[in-house]
Amino acid sequence: MVTCDLASVSADDVRDVINITSEEVSDDKISKMIKRAQVTLELETNKQVDSSDCSEAEKEAITILSAVYAICYLTGGSAVGLSFSVGDQDVNVLDSAPPLMVLQSELERILNKLRGSTLRRI
Repeated sequence: MVTCDLASVSADDVRDVINITSEEVSDDKISKMIKRAQVTLELETNKQVDSSDCSEAEKEAITILSAVYAICYLTGGSAVGLSFSVGDQDVNVLDSAPPLMVLQSELERILNKLRGSTLRRI
């Protein structure tokens, strides 16, 4: 019998992606972003997802999408589902963040794999 370890998305996971602190974006804000990303992933994959009990691939997709939402929040941009609008990125907080296009490409790659695969939980 094959078992798989399930993962959980945390606020720190999201902040680590873009190198920010809890002072810059609170746990409450990040938690809301994680929930939005979870719902978006469910809609994109047509699968039920729980960000506190998910596969590593689902965790990565939710974490990256939440990080994009955090970038939008920090820059005054906006995000709905997988559509993003980010204004000027010359914000000091984001100096060490990966480029938005890199995160978006990684998210699309993961989503394509999740859409095409059947995830089974035992």
